[in-house]
Parts: sequence; C-alpha cells; structure tokens
Amino acid sequence: MLLFALPVLLGNLLQQLYNAFDAWCVGNYIGDDALAAVSSSGSLIFMMVSFFNGVAMGAGVVIARAFGAKQYDTMQKSIHTAIAFGLAAGIVLSIAGVALTPTILKWMGTPQEVLPQSIEYFAFYFCGAVFTVMYNIFVGILHAVGDSKHPLYYLIASTIVNIALDMLFVAGFGWGVGSAAIATTVAQGVSAVLCFIHLLRIDAPYRIRIRKIRFHRKSLLEIIHYGLPSGVQFSVISLANVVVQANINSFGKEAMAGCGSYSKLEGFVFLPVNCFTQALSTFVGQNLGAGQHQRVKKGVTFGILCSCACAQVIGILCYLFARQLIGFFCESEAATTLGAEHMRTICLFNALLAFSHCIASILRGAGKATVPMFVMLACWCVLRMTYVSIAVKFVNRLTTVSWAYPITWAASSIIFLIYFLKADWIHNFDTAAQKA
Repeated sequence: MLLFALPVLLGNLLQQLYNAFDAWCVGNYIGDDALAAVSSSGSLIFMMVSFFNGVAMGAGVVIARAFGAKQYDTMQKSIHTAIAFGLAAGIVLSIAGVALTPTILKWMGTPQEVLPQSIEYFAFYFCGAVFTVMYNIFVGILHAVGDSKHPLYYLIASTIVNIALDMLFVAGFGWGVGSAAIATTVAQGVSAVLCFIHLLRIDAPYRIRIRKIRFHRKSLLEIIHYGLPSGVQFSVISLANVVVQANINSFGKEAMAGCGSYSKLEGFVFLPVNCFTQALSTFVGQNLGAGQHQRVKKGVTFGILCSCACAQVIGILCYLFARQLIGFFCESEAATTLGAEHMRTICLFNALLAFSHCIASILRGAGKATVPMFVMLACWCVLRMTYVSIAVKFVNRLTTVSWAYPITWAASSIIFLIYFLKADWIHNFDTAAQKA
C-alpha cells in the first residue's frame, strides 16, 4: 500500500504546488482583487467537476475488481466505456461551465469589483474541462491496476508546463487572470495526452484501443451503479461548500483572498488523506476481487492509522505557522489575518477529515458506495448548510463560518465509526464480496 501511495502523494503534491503557484503568481503580480477572483474558484470548480469525477471513481472500482479477478474481457469493456463516458461528460461540462458560471458567481454574492475577473477565469478554465475529466479517467484506470508511478511522471511534466506558462503569461506579459486559467488548462491537457499515449502503447490487458471506445451497456450500468452515489455525494457536498463560500464572500474581498489562500494550502493538508484513500479503494477492490479477505482487513487498519496520523501532524504545523503560510499569498494585512483565523479554526481537526474519507473509500472499494453517500449528504451537506444559515445570523463572524467544517467532519466521523465497528460486513468480507 505504501509503494502505491507514495507516488500518489508526490503526484498530488506537484498538483497542489502548481495550484498554489497560480495563486502566488496572481496575488503578487496582479493584486489581491485578482487573487480573490481566482481563490474563490475552488468550490465552484469542484461543484461543476465533482459529479463526473465521482463516476470516474466508480469506473475505477469496477476495473480494479475485474483486474483482481483476472476477468480481462470485462475489464476491457469497462475501460473503453469509461473513456467514452469521459469524452461525453467533458464536452457537456465545458459548455455548461462557460454558460452557467456568471449566473452562479452572482448568486454566490461575488463582490462587484472582482466579478469580471472571476468570470474571465472561469470561462478560460472550463474551455478545457474535457482535459480535466479525461485525465481523471485515465488516472483512475492506471490506479485501478496498481500503477501510480506513470501518473506521477506525467504530473511532473504538466507542473513544469504550468509554472513556465504562469511566469510567461502572468509575470512576463501581464495578461491577467484569464492567462492563469489558460496555463492550467494547457498543463492539464499535457498530462491527459501523456496518459492517453501511455495507455495506447502499453502491452498489458488494460491497453486502450481507439476502435473499441464506445458504450457497453452492461459496463456502463455497472459503472453508474458504483459511481453514481459518489458523483451525487461530491456534487451535493460541493454545493454546500458553494453556500459556505457565498457566506465568506459576504465578508468582503479580504476574506475571499485570505480564505482562498487557505483553500490552496488545504490541498497540501489533504495530500496524505488523498493518497491513502485512493490506495485503500484500489487495495480493497483488487483484493476482494482476488478473494484475499484477510489481507483487506490488515490493509484497512494500516491505511486509516497512517492517513489520520499524517493529516493531524500537518494540521498542527499549519496552526503554528498560519500567518506565514497565508502571508505568502496575500499582500494585505487584513487578508492575511482573516485567512490565518480561518486556517487555525479548521486545521486542528484534520484527523476527522481523514477518518471520514478513509472509511468512505473502503466502503466504495467494497461496493457499498451508497453508505458514504448518505452519511456525507446528511453531515457535509444538510448539516453544513443548516449550520451556516442559522449560526451566521446569531454570530456574524468569519470564524463562525469556518466552524462549519470541523463540526460536520466530527458528525460524519462518529457515524462512520459506529458503522465500522458494529456492521457485520467489516468482520466478514466473504459475505460482503458475495453481496457486492
């Protein structure tokens, strides 16, 4: 699991580095208004992309189980169906993103002084949304068969491209926030194309053949069965985060810039969580497919402990150095202060975030994607929006909004812990595999 997780960790680190570099470049060469425009994009981009990425995760589970069981014909159909789905979804997302984001940004209460730059950033970003979706599809295929090294190599290439283009477009030519989105889109396109070429050329059962890319009904239904709950879960949770972002926007552009800077740093906090959750989902799926149920139990315990411990250590470091980290992105003292308050309210509870994601990934790998969907919809969506809508009316402070995350992470962790300890399936994977 560690050999699989380490390249994922390094790859995600590179991805966060070039996302953070985007923010740094925009904040230092254009200004805090532009930084606010770019930084507020995270929750909206995630809302638009997350549904399709959730379905891609379902495809990964299907492919991993078929690969573990050596059912290569089934795996081939699933792979080519997933690619066909990704192409269709990417085109739809590009059109919807460009058309809908101005309306959504206004609905979110984006301040008028940063609204034009926000719209410009989103328009260029979503023009290349098909690259984002396809990259996630290709990486899902590679991860499902246990290959986490090649995605790392391609991320290194895309990171170099992104940083070089940011320096050229933003720092060199001074083209504005739209050029930062163009740099990101080109970089994502590079990584997606490199993944595609690798899958076309590799001599392995999961090789892609262009003529086979089409929808296979049975495979599509299976992918939707496993992926739809995750897609719905991510989309609705991201909608809740858009509501949270709208409340942050109400405190002005300094709060947007400060909290947006934390959102870039939060990606680094999430690195150990993400690498272990991806490893756990693949590990559980492959080993259940191969009938290695005792190995699943040991891997599950190991993954949870490592993920929670790493996330908490990073959270403590973030708490201690909050002002320095936020100040790296922000020019104004007000934005730095608000961002540091936001970070310190959240980061000491990172172990709860890690635990919830680990259990959700284990359940997805075991074919029980509806359980984390309902738990996270209840806690991270309904409870989060309810809390923010009510609490801000009584205590109108930014930290009141910030507490929405630790409170809902705690609620989901308690429910997952009870389910994990009490449910029969976790103690009898043979039964779970038969039901799945």
